Amino acid sequence: MPLGLIALGAFIAVIIVWNVVFKRNMGEAMLLGFLATALFAAPDVPGAVLSGVRGALDEEVLYAAMAFVFMAYVIDRTGLIQKILTILNSLVGRIRGGPVLVDVVGSAAMGALSGSNSGNTAATGSFTGPWMVRTGWSPERSAVFLAGNGGLGAAMPPSSSMVIMIGFAGSMVTTGQVYLALLCAGLYQVAWRVLLVAYLVRRDGIRRASDDELQPLRRALREGGAALSIVLGAAIPIAITIGPVASFLSTSTPLGGAIDDISILTWIPILVTALALVVGRDELPRGRRAWAEWLTAAMPRFSSIGALLFFAVAASEVLGGLGLAGDVDAILAGLHLGKYVMVLLVGVLIAVVAGPLSSTATLTAVGKVSLLALVSVGVAPVPAVTAILVFASTEGASPPASGSIFVAAGITGARPEKMFLPLLGYYMLPIMLLGCLIAWGALPVIS
Repeated sequence: MPLGLIALGAFIAVIIVWNVVFKRNMGEAMLLGFLATALFAAPDVPGAVLSGVRGALDEEVLYAAMAFVFMAYVIDRTGLIQKILTILNSLVGRIRGGPVLVDVVGSAAMGALSGSNSGNTAATGSFTGPWMVRTGWSPERSAVFLAGNGGLGAAMPPSSSMVIMIGFAGSMVTTGQVYLALLCAGLYQVAWRVLLVAYLVRRDGIRRASDDELQPLRRALREGGAALSIVLGAAIPIAITIGPVASFLSTSTPLGGAIDDISILTWIPILVTALALVVGRDELPRGRRAWAEWLTAAMPRFSSIGALLFFAVAASEVLGGLGLAGDVDAILAGLHLGKYVMVLLVGVLIAVVAGPLSSTATLTAVGKVSLLALVSVGVAPVPAVTAILVFASTEGASPPASGSIFVAAGITGARPEKMFLPLLGYYMLPIMLLGCLIAWGALPVIS
């Protein structure tokens, strides 16, 4: 009896029903899903719960995610992301469709910093969405761009989803390999979005922005150029752990093996947050009471992502104990599916599940199963992990329950139901095809 797979089905069903049908938040859904999964370990349900909790507390992703949440909060509250977007506006605002291109680039940059699709949509869209409408795009088309570009939150490394998949892959991959491969796949996604904008600009007859809507580049750099320094918070840990600089430090300096112990997932949010606090110090609160209110405002963000990740990882531990990997191996051995069919099935599975769930929750639920399925039919581990992460990045464009859709609709005043088919055609299906091409080996990624 495939107990692990049955428990996985129950886990997904409980989450979808609680979140979609009862409209409750994802943290509660994950808690109930975790408890439902633990029930399959009867009669040792308390032992399964304790094992899952211990496993979650040992996961680096939980603490890294909290650091990323605080980092995104600091960047937002200090106004640095708006300054960066203003600079981007000055660079490309005079191009037809410039606001959408700004949203693409801004979403890619914000995605590399925060890793949140819905947060990405809100952070960049609050500025670019109204501008799109002013330059001739309909509210629905503008909202489609915002939600579709928001998926770059999961597409660009690093992200919580990436860490989860690295954990599932174990010794089959390294962090550096997955980081570079996902960065390459993310750039493919950016290229697709740019081509899409170019096509729709011509088809819809969109005009360029007027000069009075833009700041001169020199002024934008003078007023907000310092905000660009927060990029160093991500560049420095990456440079000293991946590539030629890392090789030099490891082989030719006393640092040696210490380089291998540096976690980019820990140090990127630490350094970016530190730089943001220094550069944006004029926007920081003054006085003990103001600081208390400022920090209190961040607490809901922590509670949401913290509960989601904690119970998601705990449930994954329980599923592992119930023999999920063995169940998958047994079923796959009897299917005898070819690589092309298996990749397509995995892509559809992840994209469908990512609709009502977040990319993090989706990969926690089906990431390990998907990886085992792809590796079993001959897909190399790094392309397999990368393709799975690309499939999961359709979260923002997966109707009907994606949070990014409703965030984008709220920003532009669009009707969400009018966004569903364009999101499927312009983002969800092309991105799924992109993931398939990577897994099939037709589209190379650097690793």
